[in-house]
Amino acid sequence: MVIWFQYIASRHKAKGGLDVGSLTSNLFHQLLSYNSSGQESTGKIQPCSPKEVAMAHDYQQALYCHFLCGLLYYDRVQFLLASFCHQLVQAFRTFESIWEELCADIREGVLSERVSDLSVRASVSKLLKPSPVLADAIYRKCKLLKSKNWSGLIPELWPQTKFVKAILTGSMESYMGKLRHYAGELALVSWVYAASEGVIGVSARPRSSIESMAYAVGPDNGYFEFIPLIKRQVVEDEESLEELYVESKPVRLTEVRVGEIYEVVITNFAGLYRYRLGDVVKVLGFYNSTPELQFVQRKNMVLNIRTDKTTESDLQLAMDKASKLLLLEEKVDIVDFTSCGDLSTDPGHYVIFWELSHLPSKEILQKCCNCFDQSFADVAYINHRTNRLIGALELRIVVKGTFMRIFEHYQSLGCSINQFKTPRCIASSNTAVLKILDDNVTASCFITAYG
Repeated sequence: MVIWFQYIASRHKAKGGLDVGSLTSNLFHQLLSYNSSGQESTGKIQPCSPKEVAMAHDYQQALYCHFLCGLLYYDRVQFLLASFCHQLVQAFRTFESIWEELCADIREGVLSERVSDLSVRASVSKLLKPSPVLADAIYRKCKLLKSKNWSGLIPELWPQTKFVKAILTGSMESYMGKLRHYAGELALVSWVYAASEGVIGVSARPRSSIESMAYAVGPDNGYFEFIPLIKRQVVEDEESLEELYVESKPVRLTEVRVGEIYEVVITNFAGLYRYRLGDVVKVLGFYNSTPELQFVQRKNMVLNIRTDKTTESDLQLAMDKASKLLLLEEKVDIVDFTSCGDLSTDPGHYVIFWELSHLPSKEILQKCCNCFDQSFADVAYINHRTNRLIGALELRIVVKGTFMRIFEHYQSLGCSINQFKTPRCIASSNTAVLKILDDNVTASCFITAYG
């Protein structure tokens, strides 16, 4: 059995009578069949939760029941599955606050009143019966895990688990440290490289380290082309250099070269013709005759004040250095982060939003902030900061739960839970998300680097 953190969004009918819904929800509808007990099964996969849980309209109620069903079948769970790494991290952060209530449900055999969806209550209640022995065992384990800051939570509560499966690369890498904390020594498997436009590839070596993780392109999934991207320095003026990706003529699947950087172009069976995904990838090698791609970054995700171009990859590298320092100095985790360019000041400056597990001292926060700003590698940014053409980077700390509010905002707009990824750069036109962030700022500081 598997604890599958799946959430199937409701579909609606188009004017022509066709079903309309998100990619992942439609796939789940097509793949899932239900056995006589009311539980789902996809081939050899048998989720612990009944189908009604996956189809619940309320994310928090569904998550609670996923955990409850997973604990009921604790000795039969073979692996954990989610679309993205951050879904797992977010789920287990929630588990830290609901475990006692889960134990109470198992002990009494009665589902918590927090689950108000009638179809969910009915389906999960069929699985529940008073189990005080199991509840006490889980309670003791959770008390011990809490004293160890929940390190090794997954293998401790589900001892038969072999691995954890989710997309772990790209923007998900920032959550890897926390997931490893929960997973202990379990294998973390990143299995697919996919987009709404189609599946690009699968991992032929799923247990590779994240640094060497690559995905073998599925040549039957569509017609793929690759635009070579050559990084060159362009002289803007006497005091500044700008680094740009210069595009070359697209090449075919068999014409890519190992070590080179490309943007992916797909022509798919749904009718998209030569569609630029906006994904920048690196060719690490070949699996048989098909190239293995490593995701590098989103091409259009940049922080930009003047001619500087700080990419998602640059932002992630700076985050890694600052978060390691923060964890080393005061054992503080970064729950989530995003950024924006603030042009309301003169000169304009970068703003980084952090949600933290708890607030560190001002001295440590300032030290981490300076580390963050000095980690940016973009030549134009460094020159503009040195010459005071870009203002000092500002770090704003938001209260706990802020990024959950952003998630709920996107969910209210119809975004699929399975496909949601925290945006790493917020456009100035996205006033709703910027307001959520600004309304929840609890502390801030400016970088003192560069004088």
